[in-house]
Amino acid sequence: MTLTGDKKKDIVEKFQIHGRDTGSTAVQIALMTERINNLTEHFKTHKRDHHSRQGLLKLVGKRRKLLNYLKAHDVKKYQEIINRLSLRK
Repeated sequence: MTLTGDKKKDIVEKFQIHGRDTGSTAVQIALMTERINNLTEHFKTHKRDHHSRQGLLKLVGKRRKLLNYLKAHDVKKYQEIINRLSLRK
């Protein structure tokens, strides 16, 4: 369920703005999206895992807040992130 170091590094490299960027909004959204996708796959086999489902809902809420922030401050970057991650809205 957790991201491995290599997978996390690949995601950071794809979405970073400059060489040492690991915490920008785009990187955080991409990492959360990967975790959400992993949890979604987990729930296909573990339907009654309610504790993890609560964590998933918190992650989705955090990602939504970051997307709203990005939309308010940089609409062009917001559209790019939505398209690259294939998110709705």
